[in-house]
Order: sequence, then C-alpha cells, then structure tokens
Amino acid sequence: MNRDVSLKNLSRTDQWDIIIIGGGASGLGAAVDAARRGYKTLLLEKNDFAKGTSSRSTKLVHGGVRYLQNGDISLVIEALKERGTMKRNAPQLVKDMSFVIPFYDWWNSPFYGLGLKVYDMMAGNMGLGPSTIIDQKETVELINNVQQEGLRGGVIYHDGQFDDSRMAITLALTASNLSATLINYIEVKGLIKENDFITGVEALDRESGEKFTIKTKVVINATGVFSDQIVKMDQPEVRPMIRPSQGVHLVLENEFLEGPHAIMIPHTSDGRVLFAVPWHKYVVVGTTDTPIDHSDEEPKALEEEVEFILNNASRYMTKKPKREDVKSVFAGLRPLAAQQGGDSSQTKEVSRHHKVNVSTSGLISVLGGKWTTYRKMGEDTINTAAVVGGLKEQKCKTKKLLLHGYDDNTDIDDPLHVYGSDRHKIISYGEPEDNDSLSNKFYISKNLILWAVEHEMAIHIEDVLARRVRCLFLDAKETQRIAPKVAEIMAIALQKDDKWVEHELKKFNIISQNYIL
Repeated sequence: MNRDVSLKNLSRTDQWDIIIIGGGASGLGAAVDAARRGYKTLLLEKNDFAKGTSSRSTKLVHGGVRYLQNGDISLVIEALKERGTMKRNAPQLVKDMSFVIPFYDWWNSPFYGLGLKVYDMMAGNMGLGPSTIIDQKETVELINNVQQEGLRGGVIYHDGQFDDSRMAITLALTASNLSATLINYIEVKGLIKENDFITGVEALDRESGEKFTIKTKVVINATGVFSDQIVKMDQPEVRPMIRPSQGVHLVLENEFLEGPHAIMIPHTSDGRVLFAVPWHKYVVVGTTDTPIDHSDEEPKALEEEVEFILNNASRYMTKKPKREDVKSVFAGLRPLAAQQGGDSSQTKEVSRHHKVNVSTSGLISVLGGKWTTYRKMGEDTINTAAVVGGLKEQKCKTKKLLLHGYDDNTDIDDPLHVYGSDRHKIISYGEPEDNDSLSNKFYISKNLILWAVEHEMAIHIEDVLARRVRCLFLDAKETQRIAPKVAEIMAIALQKDDKWVEHELKKFNIISQNYIL
C-alpha cells in the first residue's frame, strides 16, 4: 500500500464504480466488500485511517452483554455471529478473552448466570466458551486483587478482544490487495451533481495542495460522527442524522489487574457497565457514555468522566487507581444513529444498530454501528450501492475472506503477532539490531517504523505512534520521550529535512498532551 501509487491510480482513472468517503471501520469494511466483488473502488480519508472513533474503542469484539440486558436481541445475535466471523478471518488480531463479573448480592448469581447462558446460546457454534457461575474463593483466585468485602461469587463468560487500529490497517491492506485504491489525507470538499444526481466529488490533497475532480457511479458517506457534514453538502437543510456520544478510557499498568482475565463491572454509580481489560500488557478501563453537542477530531476527556472511571474502578479493585497512575487517557466519539422522538439526552435511547440511508440525489450514508459488525455494515452498504449506482450484480464474498496477514498459529505474547504472516518480513527487514525496541515499556523498533512508512501509508509521526503501533494509547509520556528518535527514522525514509522533523514534533507534542492527565 503506497500513497504515490494510489495517487497515480487516481489520476489515470476516468470513472470509478464506487467512491467511499471515510477510512474508519465502516468505510474500510465497505471498501473490502466492494473490491472483493470486483467493483472499481476508491476510498478517500481526510486524515489517517482510523484516526477517529475506530482507534478509540474498548478493544472488544463482542455481542454486547448490556444490549442483551436492554432487550436488543437482534443486535446481540448479529454481533455474536460477526464476532465469530472476525475471529475466523483474522485470528492474528482477534482472540478469546474471559471476563469475570464479581457479584455482591445473592440475586446476581441467577440473574447473570441465566442471562449469560442465553448469550452463549445465541452465539451457537460461533461461541468462544461456556459461561460458568463460580464461588467467592474461585473469583478471588481468578482476580486476586478484586475487592473481597461482601464478595459472594462471580460469573465467567467469554467474548473477543482485538486491536482496533491494527484491524483497520489490515482491512486497508486487504482492500488494496483486492485492487481497491485507498488514500489518506485527502479531503472531500464538495459533491458533483448532474441532473440532480451525484456523479462525483471535488477533493483536496492536504499534503500537496493538489485539487481533484473525480467521477463515479455512486458515492458512499462513511465518515462516522462527521456524516452530517457530508450530508449537508448534498442537502444543506437536512436534520442531523447522528447523535454523538463520548466514551473515555483510562490506561493503567497491569499490576491493577493481575492475571489474564478481564473484569466487567455490572453496576456503576449511574447504572452503566464498566470494563477493565488486559491489553498489550496494560489495562484499559472504561467506558463512559456522555452525550455531546458537537464532534471534534481530537476529543478530550472531561474531568467528570475521568473521576467517574476512577471512582467506580476503585470500588472493585484492592489497589485503587489514582490520577497519577494513569499512563494514557483517550476519548472517542460514537456515531450513534439519531432516533426520531424519545429522550435525546439519554444515549441508551439511541440505536446501536447501523442504518443505510439513500438521499434523493443518490448519496448513500452508513450511520451508527459498531466495530464488531463492520463486515455486515459493509455488505449492507455495498448491496445498496450496487442498486443505486446501476452496477453489475455481484453477491457479497466477505464472510469467509481471510484478511491480509492471516495466521492461525499466532503467539499472542509476541509483540509482532498483530502483523500475522508479515511478521517474518518485518524481522528480516533491516539489520538484526533494527529489531531492538526503542523503549523498555512497550515494543517499537526501527523495523516497525520503516514498515509503517513504506508499506502502511504512515506519513506523520502520529500515524506511527498512535495507530500503526499503539504507543500513544499505552504510555503517553514515554511516547513523547521516544518521538524524536521516531521522527529521525521517518525523516530518512520519507526524505524529509530537519525543518520537517521540527514541525512534526511540535504537532505531535500538542496532540499527545490530550492523552496525559
């Protein structure tokens, strides 16, 4: 995947079958589906792939226990089926994670025990393991630093875990392998219409300043929380279709959650569910669900969200996390599809299902959804696009499509396991010492940086440190420390001068401050 090659493809193609705006989960899923059907596919991303919501999740591939609790059965069944598909098609990225729900009231045992048996039943042969009720002693053995006062027992259930932005890059590589053209840092500035029907887009390369007029048979708006901005290019007076909600996560050292099991905290102070999940030898704790009025490219955690997570996590952990223990904090915006009527201030009133809308001028907008159902979102979107664009009918072919780097013999303790079959190429990429880590806190090597630049379209320091590797999401201060060395390596690979290094480091330091409490 090479940006210069993609730009050449853009210039010499007269008309595309499909243009997709947005390089997050929904856009990349649609690109893979479209390319697999043989459609001439172009994806344009304003920033970097998975820059927004798609890199800021709780890192779970799940049916949604809380959706089951809320009675959203159809979403749970769909998500559980897609969870199994994700693990089958990308085992290097998706793994089984066992969750322990500690309970402190006698009635929790039958309530959660029965509910999770139903959860298992819905998963069918795609299940990851049976749920089990355990006693107080077993609960402490599994999570030895759980709050023991009043503890009656627990329930074990199984869900999936993944690395979200690595999944996004894998989808981009898969689409590219299937002859799709993908380009980051290209912004769609307007829609072209002929006879009141959309026939193309006006776009700007944010790196070079070059402008493009691009023709297509159909346009897909897959821009997540920013979907309304594209919709207004088509219909300026239309009512908002997205009701954004903010979710915040705190990252702690793994000493706060000893062992491989995650915790689901079923009852927080305001009735929400909280997770503490092992991830890359750290612990991700979250999330919040805060309605917001506007969407920012760099959302910031609110003070009350940080305190909410710390206070509620402390109720279930013997070692109580404090602000100074937080190694990184990140906020993401959920692109929830707005409902007509209901209490818009309550995000539980807003659907987690995805929707595919078509305007009178042919703009297709995919709204809402969740990472777990990205493949189904892509299928539904491209089914619609084929009809709207008058494309040759082709059936969806992604259910059993093995994603780039497929490796069913993955060692999850290997920091390179998320690269799958590319792992061996990376190791042999340079000299043996080029595989040495630049940090003692997480793994990042010269080879990984070069691989990201030369094969994964990383062109800025943040692209590498936030999304190609996950350093910024694990330990923000340590990431700031190694950033100058990363910039130096990137500058040589990209043939940039000292002024570029200085400018990049200045930008990165501003962005990275958002991850530090």
